[in-house]
Amino acid sequence: MISKLQYITQDIPDRTHAELAGEACLHGISWVQFRSKLLKGDDLIKSALDVKNICTYYKSIFIINDYVRLAKEIKADGVHLGKSDITPIEARKILGSGFLIGGTANTFEDILSLHEQGVDYIGLGPFRFTETKKNLSPILGIDGYKEIVSKCREHEIDIPIIAIGGIIESDVEEIMQTGVYGIAVSSVITNSSNKKKTVASLHATMNTMNTLLRNIKF
Repeated sequence: MISKLQYITQDIPDRTHAELAGEACLHGISWVQFRSKLLKGDDLIKSALDVKNICTYYKSIFIINDYVRLAKEIKADGVHLGKSDITPIEARKILGSGFLIGGTANTFEDILSLHEQGVDYIGLGPFRFTETKKNLSPILGIDGYKEIVSKCREHEIDIPIIAIGGIIESDVEEIMQTGVYGIAVSSVITNSSNKKKTVASLHATMNTMNTLLRNIKF
């Protein structure tokens, strides 16, 4: 099952990805995407394995960003592909069945393409500017999500869409009202002084919105 609340690790001086993942999982995160743009070679592999071990301990889903062959080699739960990575079809040929494959989208046309290629979920963004990612696609904002989700309904595209990009706690209620499936966050948890409270708040808001929206017919 695709988690409605996903956490993405990031490169931070003096902090390991495993430490970040461990703190997030300890306080209620059940889906971790390992994302590093700085680590290479043996350092990348070791860090990925360390995060995998954390996820295994907490029974959390472990996704690797970008590195398809590494995901297969260390038996991750899946891989998330950026717009400049190999295609989901190529990734599926490498991974075979049994792996989750997610893709990044910025437009409805991106979603159409990813849907046709059989991805399991889509990360749609960015919601707003974020320093955790360079070379950002155009900012979507609330209106962008509303428009794209509406087009998905018109074309009967039923695939989990995860909002991503600079999301903070106060954004969650309004974002969920657009009809997206869930959210992915990084800094809001990583930089929180009370991670337990932050994760609980995110879960509570999303659960409340899911309950309210369940009875609404679009």
